[in-house]
Amino acid sequence: MPRIFFFFLLLLLLPQLLFSQLQKKYEKKEYQIQRITDAPKIDGILDDSTWKDISVATDFVMVDPGDGDPSPATHPTEVKLAYDDEAIYVAAAMYDNEPHRIRREFAQRDNLPIADFFIVDFNTYNDGENQTRFILTAAGTLADAKMKGQNEDYSYNVVWEGMVSIDEKGWYAEMKIPYSALRFPEKEEQLWSMQLARKINHRNETYVWNYIDKSVGKLTHYNGLLKGITNIDPPVRLSFYPYVSGEVENYDGDTQTAFNAGMDLKYGINEAFTLDATLIPDFGQTAYDEVELNLGPFEQTFGENRAFFTEGTELFTKGDLFYSRRIGDTPTGFNEAQDAKLENEEIIDNPEKTDLLNALKISGRTEGGLGIGFFNAITETQKARYRNRTTGETRELVTEPFTNYNIFVLDQQFDQKSSISLINTNVTREGHFRDGNVTGFLFDIFNKNSSFNFAGEAKMSNVNLPAQNLTGFASTLEFSRTKGKFRYGVKHDFANETYNINDLGLLFFNNYNNFYWETSYRIFEPSGIFNDYNIQLFGNHQRRYDPDVGVTTNFGASFFGMTTQRFAFGGNLNYSTPFKDFFEPRRENRFIEYPENWYVQGWISSDYRKRFAVDSRLGYNSYLGTDHGQLNFSFSPRFRVNNRFLLVYSFEYMQENNRDSFVELLPQNIVFGNRDRESIENSLQGTYNFSTNDALNLSFRNFWSAANFTQGEFSSLQQNGKLTPYSYEVDEENDPNAHFNIWNLDLSYQWRFAPGSEMILLYRNSIFNLDDQSHLLYTESLENLFQQPGRHNLSLRIVYYLDYNRIRSII
Repeated sequence: MPRIFFFFLLLLLLPQLLFSQLQKKYEKKEYQIQRITDAPKIDGILDDSTWKDISVATDFVMVDPGDGDPSPATHPTEVKLAYDDEAIYVAAAMYDNEPHRIRREFAQRDNLPIADFFIVDFNTYNDGENQTRFILTAAGTLADAKMKGQNEDYSYNVVWEGMVSIDEKGWYAEMKIPYSALRFPEKEEQLWSMQLARKINHRNETYVWNYIDKSVGKLTHYNGLLKGITNIDPPVRLSFYPYVSGEVENYDGDTQTAFNAGMDLKYGINEAFTLDATLIPDFGQTAYDEVELNLGPFEQTFGENRAFFTEGTELFTKGDLFYSRRIGDTPTGFNEAQDAKLENEEIIDNPEKTDLLNALKISGRTEGGLGIGFFNAITETQKARYRNRTTGETRELVTEPFTNYNIFVLDQQFDQKSSISLINTNVTREGHFRDGNVTGFLFDIFNKNSSFNFAGEAKMSNVNLPAQNLTGFASTLEFSRTKGKFRYGVKHDFANETYNINDLGLLFFNNYNNFYWETSYRIFEPSGIFNDYNIQLFGNHQRRYDPDVGVTTNFGASFFGMTTQRFAFGGNLNYSTPFKDFFEPRRENRFIEYPENWYVQGWISSDYRKRFAVDSRLGYNSYLGTDHGQLNFSFSPRFRVNNRFLLVYSFEYMQENNRDSFVELLPQNIVFGNRDRESIENSLQGTYNFSTNDALNLSFRNFWSAANFTQGEFSSLQQNGKLTPYSYEVDEENDPNAHFNIWNLDLSYQWRFAPGSEMILLYRNSIFNLDDQSHLLYTESLENLFQQPGRHNLSLRIVYYLDYNRIRSII
């Protein structure tokens, strides 16, 4: 009888016990931070008396690959936090019963190698969206990023301190994060949210302080609370980054020198808003652009390498209306300058870049969660110069007038996960030139339990031309399930034929009315041999808006998998119905119809923890009923010589055969030809880290491509998108064949000699060749390339960080 009684009692209590454990698992943790009077020495050794009576954040739980499993007794984590009027201080002890297995690979700032690391995230507005991430690896590498949802932006850089140490019990991290590195509301008592995390690389495990339910919402929705910061009186947030730079360049026997000096500055208008400005900017040491042979109808685009346009720009990139490379780009009248040359004239100067005079941005967020951003940049007038061969007289033609670029953003966060935004971009050019204005309204709404998301955009553009104004409209509506293993979503994209954002944004084409859908199944805990996998089915139907014409319909499937041994692999398969290409003909409202096609691709990526690892990808695209096909292959091995030295080689190959491609526009005809194309790219990245503050870096890239048109197989494009044979004579003036080869090599030494300060010594070597010698093989092309004059550049740049408060204390 007693046994039956206890059995039924257990049945009654078990659900309550399980519910209690589940409730505890999802409950937000709280940490009560303490004010201190004596700041600890930031040396990575946690023996300061400051830390003795500080409360501990512990009981970390697994976020990857598992779901909420407690830290093993062999690997506990203990974190302490304190504050004063200058900064937040963090001390973390990462215990490990096998300290010899702690991964300590060296790297430079913001480059996370295969190493153990500690993370602290602060969301100073507790809005579930915007937070700042600080990372310290077991080797002492610092990294910082702005986070929004799942996305990390490591272009964000602030000045803070971090040091580490290691002993027989594990490793330790100590941080000082000044208030100058954070933005927070101006009020007596702060309520921040916080997440702490630890990566144990040799176990392939990540643990967090506050539990994260990966099956619902975003990572930033799962912070714990940081309480107790009161009555802080932060110092003036004003810092200067003066620089000097010099360079020597030799090209084709001509040597030139240059010297530059300027300054960036940051000023905290108040605790929430910051002004960033660059005065007389110098971008001479930015990474080279990966230029390719561009035979398509769209401009080639490049990533942004200028720090000012990547740091703290998360507000300005909303709605995808800001393509920062427009600022300082090739003058809008660069190509027209050649056509404007008179009969007896020669061009003696036609600038390829527009000079940036200065730029500034102001951004921040109010206590009520309203983000406000203002961006302004000014570029100088550029002129082409001509000389009359007979009289010697010169004249000038403005190719880019004095131009003002502006962005204004309002972004209201609410419910700790949703937002609505208003953004306006404006470009005003002096004189009778083109101006542009774009306004966008955006929303991103989650329901109460984060299981569904509804997002959308409505954008209107207005282009002022000397003869007319063009107003356009575009919109996006998207609905998706964001909870559980099984997810789905639908989306609609629309733009009319006059929508144009290209004065400050990037738009390849308009006049579309497209529909998308996708569904997926994923796991959040290890299953069999997999730590993670995701299966996705997707499709879309694309149409022109005016006239209403179907363009194509696509169906596809993809797979991603990561095994317990950290071997990743996957691929995708896609089928497309016949495709009406309205852009390849280069004439408005004309199209060429390509037949239905299928595409298959597979890839692998081995375990980066091993000294040798490899990434590889193979894809093939076939157009049914024709000989048109394209093969893509890439192979990238990486070898970690030791904890300081890493080499990564990449090889990419592309071969396309029998493609019907644009050749020339004639008054009565659009000429197409049958084209074969082949490309090879070799690149090498090497880094030797003397420490986490100085390194020698090698970056090399060689890209070759040749395009050959079959002689006698030219066609004329008909109104129905079909091709008919056409007699087209090729000579030296109109040869469509193309041969392209470029070589870039950068060798640099970078030394961060003080917080926020650095010196970079850079040597560059580049060679470039573009002609019609498409019959040359790759090896023959290299021989031909080295006959071209090379450009050699040696430059030195020194930036020194000056904090106003330290200057004032010295004075």
